Parts: sequence; C-alpha cells; structure tokens
Amino acid sequence: MVKEVEEFYDSSANYEWERLNKHKIEFEITKRYLDRYIQKGAKILDVGGGPGRYSIYLAQQGHDVTLLDLSSNNISLAKQKAEERGVSLSNYIHGNVLDLSKLQDQSYDVVLCMGPMYHLTEEGDRKRAIRECLKKLKKDGSIFVAFISAYAPIIDLLKNYPEELENYGEDALLRYLQDGKNIVSDSNPGFTTAYFEKPDKIELFMGKFGLNKQVIAAIEGLAAQSEPKLNNLSKEAFDKWVNLIFHTSTDPLTWASCEHLLYIGKKIDK
Repeated sequence: MVKEVEEFYDSSANYEWERLNKHKIEFEITKRYLDRYIQKGAKILDVGGGPGRYSIYLAQQGHDVTLLDLSSNNISLAKQKAEERGVSLSNYIHGNVLDLSKLQDQSYDVVLCMGPMYHLTEEGDRKRAIRECLKKLKKDGSIFVAFISAYAPIIDLLKNYPEELENYGEDALLRYLQDGKNIVSDSNPGFTTAYFEKPDKIELFMGKFGLNKQVIAAIEGLAAQSEPKLNNLSKEAFDKWVNLIFHTSTDPLTWASCEHLLYIGKKIDK
C-alpha cells in the first residue's frame, strides 16, 4: 500500500501543487486556521505536506518549517517552488509518517499531519501515525490533523459528475459510510488507496491520545457544492464568502456538508 501511494504522488506532484488553485476555499480556510492557532516564529514539522503549499506559506509568515513527505517528487517540487518564491525551508525529508525516528523528539512547536490520514486504511496505522507525530511535539505544542470526510465521494460526484451515479453505483458510495475504505481496482481506478472518516468519529478517534481539543472544523463547509461558482467571483466577493464559511465551520451541523475536516489539538504534558 505504501508503495502504491508513493507512486501515485510521484506521478502527480504538479497536479497536487495546482490542486489548491482549483480548491481555493480549502486553501484559504486552512490558512486561516494555521494563522489563528500558530504563534509567531514557531518551529513546524509538516508531515505528509506534499509539494509544500502550506510549508511554503508558513515559511513566508516567518516560521521555521521542515517538510516531510512520502513522495520524492513532491519533495523535489517543493524545493523548486520554494526557491522560485525566495523562501527557505529548514529541511526537506523523504520519509514516512509511520516512522519518524530520525527526527528529534519533543522538538517542534507545531506538527501538521494534513495528508497521511487520507491513506491509512487500518486503524492501527492511523493510531501509530498520530503517536509518531506527538512524539515530535513539544509540551503544549499543537497538532493539526486533516481528514477526508466519508461523505466526500458523494459530494464530489454530485458536484462534478452527477450523471455518473448510475455507472458508479449507489452501493459503492454508501459503502464509504460503513468502512471508509477506497481500494483501487479495475472497476475503481481513480485516486489511490484511501480512507475517508465519518465526521462524527473524528473527536472519538483523536480523544484516544490525551489531547486538549481546540477545534474541529469543516474546511469547505457550506460552500462545498458551490465551489466552482465561488472560484469565479471577484476577490472581494470571494473573501466575504470565506469569512462566512470560516465563521460557520466549527458548527457540527456543517461537518457532513464538506469534503475535508481539520482537527486541532494541544499536547498535554503528563
């Protein structure tokens, strides 16, 4: 599974960089949460940060950022994009969230895990990933964990390809609400091996790690279905919608409406 996911991102590094240009709501809302919950001059580890969109943004804000990703092509592209923007990251590491032993324990103010949970289909691996991240976090440090919603495949099909429901199958979509697993096959060739979490299970899962929950947020929130229209608005009009979506994103009633959710927690020293 690890090799499959690595190869998928090695073959799509440029697409992954450009993806957030298409999904501007996701990018802007996430940045707002980063800005709100990260103190100035933080030392940050971005685990599974892809080609570095958030790493580079955070470095531009004056933070000390290390990027770690499973895909060597993502790492190479991140270096290129950072150089183009005159930004310097502290380190670029080709690695796996399931083994962060080469990094010093309790050495980061913030750990971002905004990608790995998308691809760990077994709960044991998801727990291990969070524990590995927490080992690297200082006392009172903050962890940001992103999840793809189990409703995301339904939202995506409804938004972009509603005519394909008959071909895709209702049962296939409803199955994500049962086990959350996306397994690549001849009949399901899109994306790669993935795990989609039910929104109401996130707090239960993250509660296993003794964290002080700060927030759970619906990233696209109520805008998920209207994203293509919002992208065509003027900057002023778009920003007003971002404000509204941001202010409603922590309401649990909005969580099932979006494709991505963000958990932010603070490490409690025992």
